[in-house]
Amino acid sequence: MMALMVHLKTVAHLRGKGDKIAKVTFRGLSFYSRVAENCEEMAHFNETFRWPIASKLDGNEMLEIQVYNYSKVFSNRLIGTFCMVLQKVAEEGHLELTDTLIDDNNTSIKTNVTIEIRYQPMDGMVGVWSDGDFLDVPDDRDGTFSFETDSLLSGQSHGSGTSPGRSLHGSIPTFRKAGKGVFSAMKLGKIKSSRDDHKKDEPAVLDMEDLDKKAMRLAGMLEPDTISLASVTAVTTDVSNKRSKPDIKMEPSSGRPVDYQISITVIEARQLIGLNMDPVVCVEIGDDKKYTSMKESTNCPYYNEYFVFDFHVPPHVMFDKIIKLSVIHSKNLLRSGTLVGTFKMDVGTVYSQPEHQFYHKWAILSDPDDVTAGCKGYIKCDIAVVGKGDNIKTPHKANETDEDDVEGNLLLPEGIPAERQWARFYVKIFRAEGLPKMNTSIMANVKKAFIGENRDLVDPYVQVHFAGQKGKTSVQKSSYEPIWNEQIIFTELFPPLCKRIKVQIRDSDKVNDVAIGTHFIDLRKISNDGDKGFLPTMGPAWVNMYGSTRQYTLMDEHQDLNDGLGEGVSFRARLLLSVAVEILDTTSPEIISSTEVQVESVSNISESATGKIEEFFLFGSFLEATMIDRKIGDKPISFEITIGNYGNQIDGVSKPSSKKKKKDGENEEEESELIQNSSEDEADEDGDLVSVSSTPPMKPVITDRNYFHLPYFEKKPCIYIKSWWQDQRRRLYNSNMMDKIADKLEEGLNDVQEIIKTEKAFPERRLRGVLEELSVGCSRFVCLANKDVNQAGRTKLDRERLKSCMREMDSMGQQAKQIRTQVKKNTVRDKLKMVQNFLQKLRFLADEPQHSIPDVFIWMMNNNKRIAYARIPSKDILYSIVDEETGKDCGKVKAVFLKLPGKKGFGPAGWTVQAKLELYLWLGLNKQRKDFLCGLPNGFEEIKATKTGPGLHSMPPVGLVYDMKQVFQLRAHMYQARSLFAADSSGLSDPFARVFFSTHSQVTEVLSETLCPTWDQLLVFDDVELFGEASELRDDPPIIVVEIYDQDTVGKAEFIGRTFAKPTIKMCDEHYGPPRFPPQLEYFQIYRGNCTAGELLAAFELLQIPFDAEEIRRALIAVHNFAVPQIKIGQGGRVDLPPLEGPTDSERGPILPVPLGIRPVLSRYRIEVLFWGLRDLKRINLAQVDRPRVDIECAGRGVQSALIQNYKKNPNFSTLVKWFEVDLPENELLHPPLNIRVVDCRAFGRYILVGSHAVSSLRRFIYSAPDKTSNNWATAAKLMNGYMVLTNGGPQPRSSPSLSPRSFSRPAGDIVVNMDGDPPVRKMDTVVKLDAMSDAVVKVDMIEEESDKDKKKKKKKKKGGMEEEDEPDESVLDWWSKYFASIETLKEILRAQEAAQAEAEEREDIEIAAETAGSKTKERGKEKKNSKDKRKGQAADGSERRPVKAKVDELVVYNKELESEYGNFEDWLHTFNLYRGKAGDDDEHALDDDRIVGRFKGSLCIYKLPVSEEITREAGFDPNMGMFQSIPHNDPVNVLVRVYVVRATDLHPADINGKADPYVVIKLGKSEVKDKENYISKQLNPVFGKSFDIEATFPMESMLTVSVYDWDLVGTDDLIGETKIDLENRFYSKFRATCGISSSYSVHGYNSWRDPMKPSQILAKLCKDGKIDGPHYGPGGKVKVANRIFTAPTEIEDENGLKKQTEEHLALTVLNHWEEIPRVGCKLVPEHVETRPLLNLDKPGIEQGRIEMWVDMFPMDMPAPGPAIDISPRKPKRYELRVIIWNTDEVILEDDDYFTGEKSSDIFVRGWLKGQQEDKQDTDVHYHSLTGEGNFNWRFVFPFDYLMAEEKIVISKKESMFSWDETEYKIPPRLTLQVWDADHFSADDFLGAIELDLNRFPRGAKTAKQCTLDMIRNEQDLPTISIFKQKRVKGWWPFIARNENDEMELTGKVEAELHLVTAEEAEKSPVGLGRNEPDPLEKPNRPDTSLMWFLTPLKSIRYFIWHNYRWLILKVLGLILLLLMLGLFLYSIPGYLVKKMLGA
Repeated sequence: MMALMVHLKTVAHLRGKGDKIAKVTFRGLSFYSRVAENCEEMAHFNETFRWPIASKLDGNEMLEIQVYNYSKVFSNRLIGTFCMVLQKVAEEGHLELTDTLIDDNNTSIKTNVTIEIRYQPMDGMVGVWSDGDFLDVPDDRDGTFSFETDSLLSGQSHGSGTSPGRSLHGSIPTFRKAGKGVFSAMKLGKIKSSRDDHKKDEPAVLDMEDLDKKAMRLAGMLEPDTISLASVTAVTTDVSNKRSKPDIKMEPSSGRPVDYQISITVIEARQLIGLNMDPVVCVEIGDDKKYTSMKESTNCPYYNEYFVFDFHVPPHVMFDKIIKLSVIHSKNLLRSGTLVGTFKMDVGTVYSQPEHQFYHKWAILSDPDDVTAGCKGYIKCDIAVVGKGDNIKTPHKANETDEDDVEGNLLLPEGIPAERQWARFYVKIFRAEGLPKMNTSIMANVKKAFIGENRDLVDPYVQVHFAGQKGKTSVQKSSYEPIWNEQIIFTELFPPLCKRIKVQIRDSDKVNDVAIGTHFIDLRKISNDGDKGFLPTMGPAWVNMYGSTRQYTLMDEHQDLNDGLGEGVSFRARLLLSVAVEILDTTSPEIISSTEVQVESVSNISESATGKIEEFFLFGSFLEATMIDRKIGDKPISFEITIGNYGNQIDGVSKPSSKKKKKDGENEEEESELIQNSSEDEADEDGDLVSVSSTPPMKPVITDRNYFHLPYFEKKPCIYIKSWWQDQRRRLYNSNMMDKIADKLEEGLNDVQEIIKTEKAFPERRLRGVLEELSVGCSRFVCLANKDVNQAGRTKLDRERLKSCMREMDSMGQQAKQIRTQVKKNTVRDKLKMVQNFLQKLRFLADEPQHSIPDVFIWMMNNNKRIAYARIPSKDILYSIVDEETGKDCGKVKAVFLKLPGKKGFGPAGWTVQAKLELYLWLGLNKQRKDFLCGLPNGFEEIKATKTGPGLHSMPPVGLVYDMKQVFQLRAHMYQARSLFAADSSGLSDPFARVFFSTHSQVTEVLSETLCPTWDQLLVFDDVELFGEASELRDDPPIIVVEIYDQDTVGKAEFIGRTFAKPTIKMCDEHYGPPRFPPQLEYFQIYRGNCTAGELLAAFELLQIPFDAEEIRRALIAVHNFAVPQIKIGQGGRVDLPPLEGPTDSERGPILPVPLGIRPVLSRYRIEVLFWGLRDLKRINLAQVDRPRVDIECAGRGVQSALIQNYKKNPNFSTLVKWFEVDLPENELLHPPLNIRVVDCRAFGRYILVGSHAVSSLRRFIYSAPDKTSNNWATAAKLMNGYMVLTNGGPQPRSSPSLSPRSFSRPAGDIVVNMDGDPPVRKMDTVVKLDAMSDAVVKVDMIEEESDKDKKKKKKKKKGGMEEEDEPDESVLDWWSKYFASIETLKEILRAQEAAQAEAEEREDIEIAAETAGSKTKERGKEKKNSKDKRKGQAADGSERRPVKAKVDELVVYNKELESEYGNFEDWLHTFNLYRGKAGDDDEHALDDDRIVGRFKGSLCIYKLPVSEEITREAGFDPNMGMFQSIPHNDPVNVLVRVYVVRATDLHPADINGKADPYVVIKLGKSEVKDKENYISKQLNPVFGKSFDIEATFPMESMLTVSVYDWDLVGTDDLIGETKIDLENRFYSKFRATCGISSSYSVHGYNSWRDPMKPSQILAKLCKDGKIDGPHYGPGGKVKVANRIFTAPTEIEDENGLKKQTEEHLALTVLNHWEEIPRVGCKLVPEHVETRPLLNLDKPGIEQGRIEMWVDMFPMDMPAPGPAIDISPRKPKRYELRVIIWNTDEVILEDDDYFTGEKSSDIFVRGWLKGQQEDKQDTDVHYHSLTGEGNFNWRFVFPFDYLMAEEKIVISKKESMFSWDETEYKIPPRLTLQVWDADHFSADDFLGAIELDLNRFPRGAKTAKQCTLDMIRNEQDLPTISIFKQKRVKGWWPFIARNENDEMELTGKVEAELHLVTAEEAEKSPVGLGRNEPDPLEKPNRPDTSLMWFLTPLKSIRYFIWHNYRWLILKVLGLILLLLMLGLFLYSIPGYLVKKMLGA
């Protein structure tokens, strides 16, 4: 049994008396010792602990011993800890040691512990170390070891002054790496030892021969030549504790405008809320709006319209733009329409999606004016954002199913809930300080004269943008310290799909407001969406704003910086704000339903809320100022450092006028008094400490032609600044800890990549080390960050962030441990990817959203003008007593490069260094100030300021004087550079390098006309003086800057790029010899701005010049009260410098070559060149190239091709192969580039350079002899097709899944078929392992394959209508059937791949999570899986019911170019682009295409001499052809090229209406075919379905261009996009790309064989060419080819259905499996359709659409091919749909009777087919239905054209009266039926509707009773029918409408009959509309109330009124009569009275 025993003997040097106890932990299991009582100095434990262990002890496991003070009452107090890695124990089995403990702060304490460890493994597993394994290395500390684990495992502390690993005991194993940074040495206690005993591995010197060949190609990495070999880690590793890393990239990357294209397809909308609406969709991005067309009276419109928006803006401006989709109801020219709902999302969210796109997703609409309402409908759309160089992989567009699961495909990023809630976002703005002047003083003086008071010159207000809305605070008139105390409230859905809130302080002005400063709040950083997450919250906290310099000028050239574009160059202001979010409860009544922005005032917050104000102290010392740009002029130069407004002398503080003059305008008066006189003693100590923020001006001294330096020499100026800030250091400390962990991780990962890239051994060990470091770092973070939790001014975000960071770090540490155990040699790459995710997460976590101390700016001043600056984050230089928390540059010397501000820094101006400073900075609390000088190089005296005073001793120095100086000699071994930037118009450069070190500079010679100069030159810098202690300099030399220039005959040399390096240092007492010397050449990446511009191969050594005795004596006298300088003299007295060899080459004059030990070891190689031809040469200086020649040069040797006599007639070379011999380095990584140049030979012996190409990596052309025993494909040479083919990276395109790497070997030798991967399309393949010469049977059973496919077909839900069960008939099948079936297969494969990937990821996540979190996540994983399985199950059930499909032959649809699948067809013929002209400086050289002036076709083969005999002895070996045997001849050949263009997708719109009228143009050589008359009107997804035949002659006409143009009625047609295909490479390729091989052979029908050669002929030819045996056809359907036997059926049917015997099936089977044939096999190109991107030169790098096509080529000397396949688009079939509306029932009653109030309805039914609203048909009206019953017997007839395969109706109509021609639309077949209530005078009322998708709609109910809402609600679960199969259907269907609450309600039922007939049938049996002839329907039997409508009112009156009210009527009549009589009476009485009285 294995066991680990630990004998704990004693613990000594304890402090104080007391009881002690020890705890020993291993593998998480702890034992406690007994209590040692009353021990004083020493505790004797003398106990043994034993752990039985089951698994073998890993060398990386840890043993931990902790010693405590024991207490019975209180908890034990830890005295110290001892950790050790059990590496040595694992190897030796026994170890005794005494070592010190370390305390919490990782510092070593005196107490030590003595232990003995024994490990008893299974027998004999632990070896004994033999000392011979290791080299003895002197005490060597220049980072020759980059530690595998840097955790401080024992008493080595950073704090104690010894740098780690200084005192080494025992032997040190080391690995040599090229140069420094040996990658695997490990720190174990104080012993460095190798990992895992190395089993006697060779040291990983970069020698290809010694490399473990298996490690050589780790799992087929990227193409070797695509990887830059320059070391990522050259400068950035090996940085010890006094110097920090320089930043390599110079140019600011943000703020540069870039091209973006946003394409949005609005497909359809569903479930829009509202009745009978006419919806339009408006797409808005930023300020651009585009509208779809209007669809009438529908709430589920189908649009399928495509919009493209082009932008040219900086990235973050683009990503902040809001995409807004809104649906507007009934918009027209006159009115704007009413908004139904909107959806908002920022562009950044789309861009961060996989593939930068959402595809076929449903956006949820919500109403911004009513937050209480729910969803207003859905829009289905595709959104894609393409930046330059992104290529979008569109999922393949095929028959789209319309049964979309809306809920499952919402347009939301992963992880956002579907039901988003409304929330309020409160942004509180409290106050600001430190604002700059925003007006000129002249104006102020004028005002002062008039008004008599002095006003502040700024009127600030704050504006906040969020989610497309903006709100602003009030304006505070003239105040530098405005106080607002207002809050801005946004109402937005939560979580929002907009990532950033933009807060801007603006200055209000009468003319135009300008921004003062801008700050972005990233919501992802102030919230956490995890289970234990928190809502966005922030502050109250100060945010700092940066922007342009503070001087006010009218036209501020850097105004963009204030708007947040680019990096701010100066502090502008600080703003106190807070952010909070509350989720709204939309049900509460008092809620404000609008989402308008509101502004309210809030109460003030206390001063202390943001933290206690502390006094900070910033110290800086300038050790060196060099590389100052000469353009500045030689006026004196000074440097100013500012932090906030402190230290800014020119334009710093704007003093507020209103109050008393406050201290630097920083805090309220009372506070500042407090600070000033806080404590008396402090006050007199530095009360009079005045900040010194700038260095004294000094005149620069010339370094060389381009640069000055300042002559500081031993006097170094210093600055110091006191400033007051809220003490929020804790935030920065946590950030720093995470940053440091991340830096270490990044460095480790770079190392691992470097190891993989340079193919050294054991990358997995280094990765394990990196993970070990990470987990230690994480646990350290958790224990440190937990310290102080109750500090003033801690905000909610601080608390939550701390919690979540600790959780994240903890889990990351756990996962790192977990992954560490899984790292194996073969999993390194995957795990590396995972760890890179950690790195991103760390960087994200480390970014602190709540600022505290502003950044530090360093400005170079000249003549009181600010010239150039550097910005250093304050956290990087912040001091803490805990080492991990200190900023990475605090108390260290950092090389800082100054750059020009703002836009000046873009482009060429930004590449030149303005100045390089060696700068030391320290920032910390004033009270911690005592350590501020401790990081400086030792050996200086301080110079104090001149004035004297009592507190002088504590004053910081204003300067330092170094009295120690070391003298060195620097040797720069400049060997060569490669892939340099082309700086001249010839496409070449004349490069030279300039090396800067300290104040010295030297240049190499200029090499003319090359991009790959080999200078081979040693530059010697003598007497370089460096100040400081020798030992420190040894660890920390300053960096070397190398700049590379292009020499021009006139004018200044042009900058090409720059790189940085660290020299290897030898002190004078060290021996010059291995392992460190002589140094090895190393690659350094050259940068030009942010782009790479080549690589430099060089080595640098810095050698100390020894002292002589006299100097030493003087030095001792010179030193006054100082320590004696450390003058070291080696053991044997002095060691002189290694000698320099003199110039060896007499021709080169006094130039020293790189010495022998450093330059690479050379061997003799032969380079064979295959010259094939030149193509597409452009004119040079307007003259055509006529007699070109190719010159090949490598390492000074070369060869010239034969001259092409007449380029126009034949551009191929007459002599094919030439060779030359050359001395190349043994190490392949150091091979020089090979230059290809094409010159044109003109008359009179003139030569003109046409173009050139540099092959920077020759590796893929190195030929290695086929190794008999090798089973490793990467190193075996392949003789394919008899062509000798170069392997390493050549022909097999590694990326493609369908071409698996295989081994090849000699024709005679053993045969190994090793099928690693296989085309996913193949259903069944047999994997065969063979012995030599055996005959194996490869059985590919076609029958089984078919049945397999059938099974699959059953499972498939194939939507294509072309093989229904009632049409299995061959005649129906056409090429499109095949195409659509293939697309289904493609989609299925893609889906399967995605699912497999997702599953793998899920599994991995679950594994890791399970290790860390236990079972919780597992459960969740299970649930996820279950739900997935359920869904799968449903799908399967659904599909089981589908009928069995007929078998359709398929082809292969590639969703990319064929070239990318087959390695550009460069299997033996390579194409080299020739460049000429200056390289463009646009981003990452994207414009190199403009520089291409032609192409050279040929190949190279490189091999070491002498070559092995076997090859040359082989039969038929042609010595003239060298390694290129049996290559076809390059005479002209005539070819018939047949181009099939299937269709184009997603074209870029070319017309104003957002559409295009595309047609195809095909060019080949001089011939051009324009298909202009057949343009397709207004279509962005045109189906062309055409084939074109062109005759061509290779090589003259070999570049085929297929373009899509846009037809215009007026003016020229515009190019939409084009694609180019090199036909020649396809024609000659052994993949046989002339005519694709179909999967089955038939002689007639849609799948007939296209090639003029039958399969058997092709097979015979292949066998003959490849010199293999066969084919031998045997009985019983067998064929034997080269000891493989294949079987297949042998019968074939001809047109008449007769069976014939044939061998073609057999031959075809072999061809389809040709890749299994040994030695010559490869995948032959199958019958296919390729998808090629269309590109347009005006919009480089952005796809303008894609085209699906394929090309067949037939040589004219062969039999002519048959006619082209007909792929013309399917014509839609004409159908007629007859709908009879029989009855309705239960229709809701809408009208009230005037008199009786009774409810009734006048019902009619309206119907139409979607897209044909104008042809809508209505029944007659059933008046006055009292029960909702209506009888109609009415027939609708809808004729339409239908495409079965795509399931779409095709409609052609003119868009508007102005349209030139009809536009074709494809619309899903949907029948809409509506029920209405007719009104005479007002508009008819809409009652309800139903929409039936004719392909799948629910079966009608048998009776009205059974007809319910569920038929619609549960549509997914009910069986559906298709009218195209059923032909006739009758039943009841429900009418539905939505009520106010948006619920569906039943508004009626209709009994209808649907009858579908084809056009022919309709002609035979016509029917009438309505109830008309022919075939009339009988009249409906309607009840009495519904007769003639004009009588109806009278009848109704009689009927109702008389019955109910007759008595009332009679009484009323009587009453009227009475009144009448009374009236008459009164009327006549006066007359009568008079008569009577008068008695008349």
